[in-house]
Amino acid sequence: MAQAKLDDVEVLLTVAREGSFTRAAALLGVSQSALSQTVRALEARIGIRLLDRTTRSVAPTNAGARLLERVSPKLEEIRAEIAALSALKETPAGTIRITSAEHAARTAVWPRLAPLLKAYPDVNVEIITDYGLTDIVAERYDAGVRLGEMVAKDMIAVPIGPEQRMIVVAAPAYLQDRVAPTTPQGLLAHACINLRLPTHGGLYAWEFEKDGHEINVRVEGQCVFNTLALILEATLDGLGFSFMPQEAAQPHLAAGTLCTVLEDWCPSYPGFHLFYSSRRQPSAAFALVVDALRYRA
Repeated sequence: MAQAKLDDVEVLLTVAREGSFTRAAALLGVSQSALSQTVRALEARIGIRLLDRTTRSVAPTNAGARLLERVSPKLEEIRAEIAALSALKETPAGTIRITSAEHAARTAVWPRLAPLLKAYPDVNVEIITDYGLTDIVAERYDAGVRLGEMVAKDMIAVPIGPEQRMIVVAAPAYLQDRVAPTTPQGLLAHACINLRLPTHGGLYAWEFEKDGHEINVRVEGQCVFNTLALILEATLDGLGFSFMPQEAAQPHLAAGTLCTVLEDWCPSYPGFHLFYSSRRQPSAAFALVVDALRYRA
């Protein structure tokens, strides 16, 4: 015997409850003829008449009444369970994995996620710091954080911070008996604090631009670090020039413990963006994280 479809049983239940194809059709938003066809097809599959039809009313047969008596409560249970599952889908919960450079994680990501986690205890985050161009799909991350110009075109990118600017800074004590450079090449005559890229192992070449002319300079000095925090400490200790985000240096510039050079060679560029695959299946927790991180000027 062919199985009855749940939708067809729902139709039968509505017709029997209303006692009329006309009222049931209006309630379900379909035509009366379509409703009648559905019931006839159900009866044909089961092989027994389920409704008695007269010119004035419709009523279930004994077989129809038995079916509805047994099935109706179960249909209610199914509806309730589906509604519960839908509510669960909308409840922010689960773990969101993000890869980010340390500075971005500390300044643009964590300050906004901390209050979110307190408000939504079922949402978990895992933030892995990495300076490399991590393949978030292959490494099973939900999202990554990069500068806007470094995000692949096939990714969805959401700005999470203002424009950035890298600047060259040094402690006043370092410059006290030295001539400040006026061009990027002038840095070659000075001690500079290098950044070693943790992922690829190479030293970061300092990038400059002025009037459409771009130049990369590979500097030298006594110190090499792979974290911004140590670069900042060494700079404040007077061990040479460093190249860092203006945001990180700003409190020390305001306090007079750092000063800048080559400012006309340091233009701004697109800031940090959260990016994720366009094929990613969104969840309530992920949508919550994206909204919390989105930059609002």
